Amino acid sequence: MALPERQPSNEVAVFAPPMTDISTAGSVYAAAPVSGMLVRAYSSISAAITTADCTWTMKINAVAVTGTATITQASSAAGDCDELIFSAPVFVNKGDKLEWVSGGESDTTSIGAFSCVIRT
Repeated sequence: MALPERQPSNEVAVFAPPMTDISTAGSVYAAAPVSGMLVRAYSSISAAITTADCTWTMKINAVAVTGTATITQASSAAGDCDELIFSAPVFVNKGDKLEWVSGGESDTTSIGAFSCVIRT
């Protein structure tokens, strides 16, 4: 059995309110509770999506950050999780508006849960 990876104690998880349907273009928002660097962002879905993959991105204070995540429709199912990898450092200040943006390319209603990790 592999040993668990040690997690830094200086990371803060931020959760957005649920997006009612990732298959419709839209956004959900949360405020950054601390200043630091955005290191990871995640999504999970409540049901399978169909027709096309759904992409999502993030914005900080309405400014797009580098990186796109793709929720694939092939073999998608409730509980599927995807990670957004930032291709450049993304810094946030306490109180900044964090925004998760769904492209809405897929079909079938699926609730999206979004979160991110800020390293202080």
